[in-house]
Parts: sequence; C-alpha cells; structure tokens
Amino acid sequence: MRYEVADRVARLTIDRPDARNALSAEVREGLWAGVRRFVDDDSAAVLVLTGAGDRAFCAGGDLKEMAEDRLTVPPPDFLPQFGRNIEVPKPTIAAVNGIAYGGGFLLAQQCDLVVAAEHARFAVTEVKVGRGSPWAAPLSWLVPPRVAMEILLTGDPVDAHRAREIGLVNDVVPAALLLERAHRLAARIAANAPLSVRAAKRTAYLSASHPRDEAYARAEEIWAPVYASADAQEGPAAFRDRRTPVWKGA
Repeated sequence: MRYEVADRVARLTIDRPDARNALSAEVREGLWAGVRRFVDDDSAAVLVLTGAGDRAFCAGGDLKEMAEDRLTVPPPDFLPQFGRNIEVPKPTIAAVNGIAYGGGFLLAQQCDLVVAAEHARFAVTEVKVGRGSPWAAPLSWLVPPRVAMEILLTGDPVDAHRAREIGLVNDVVPAALLLERAHRLAARIAANAPLSVRAAKRTAYLSASHPRDEAYARAEEIWAPVYASADAQEGPAAFRDRRTPVWKGA
C-alpha cells in the first residue's frame, strides 16, 4: 500500500498490480493501516482510494488464499467497510482504474464518490464462485432496486458508462485523466469549510437508515454545532470582505 498527501488530499493506492490488486492478507492489513492513518491525519481532508496499474482497481478477494485457508464467513474486520466497521467522517473518493469486482466493488461502493476510467468494470461476482455478499445490502439505496437485483443475481460486470447511468459512478473519464480528475474533485471538497463538509456527509446518509421525520430531527442535531462555530461567521465575513475564507474547523 502507498499513502501520500498533497494539497490536503490523501491518496491510498492498493499496490499489487501483478495480482490485479487482489485482497491478500497483506493488502487488507495495508488498507486498514492506510484508512486509520487518513482518519487521524489532520493534514488530509479527503481520501482518494485507487489501485496500481491500469488493469484493476481491485479484483476482490484472493481466491487462492481463501482456498488454502478454507475461509468460511469472513470475520467482521476482514476488510475496512466505511461507516460499518470503521467510522470515516471525512469524504472518500474511489478512483476506479480498471475492474472492481467482489471486494473491489465493496471498496468502491463504500466510498462517498466514485470517478471511473472509461475501461472500468464493476461486478458483484460472488454468485459465480459460491461466496457471499452481505456487504452489498446498501446497493439498492445507491441504485434502483431492480438494477441492484440484476447485479447481485447475475454477477455480470457493468461498464463505466452504464454505472454512471444508474448512479453508481459520479464521473467517467479517459484513463490518463483519472487521478487528475479525482484529485481536482477532492481539492474542491477540501477547500470547503471542514465542519460543514463532515456534517453534509452525515446528512446525506440519514435517509438510508431513518424515516423522513427522524432524518430531519437527526439533521438538525448534526448541523447545530456547525451553525454555532467560528467558521459559520467566517464564511459570511469573507464574502462581505471579498476575500478567501480562512477555515479553522471550529
């Protein structure tokens, strides 16, 4: 795994291109370490997750390793699942540079935004190898239920343009521009008021787990400290004074 930060944007790269960035034990440990490092890194406001090479974002689990270990039900900490087994309050972007199958689909699904190269492919392939995908439970919130059903029942890949049509992907770009586009998107987010960004992320997920009235009530609680912050006064003052805001995150 490689972790680097530039312009308040962290990039975490799955670096096993010879095996299509499959999720070996070593890769999984590196993912955990990288995600935890990002969460604790005050110099990084947004994470871009990608894979090395141009063939694969992540091909999913290492099936040879699974066969050798006779893996049955993966343990809860098998892989970092943002918002499920690890809280990641800052925004995350998947830069999908090839196939995102199985566990690779999981990683892209768990990110808040997805930018895909034109040759990217997405698939929940578990039905083709007799494995399970309980982690795909949020899929019918991200895409129409019948589309989610087709993805899960067939295991067939969805190309990047179709993924954008159904709402799984935010943007599709030529492969040569993928990391640049993902970084630009991340930088736009990183330039915003950090408390507002984190509250906006939490608000966007409320409707997935709460009825409407409860979602409104929870949103009011989430945003109350933002309204009371120094940054809430800095934004209007900067607009009045025709200058760039200086965010304190407080």
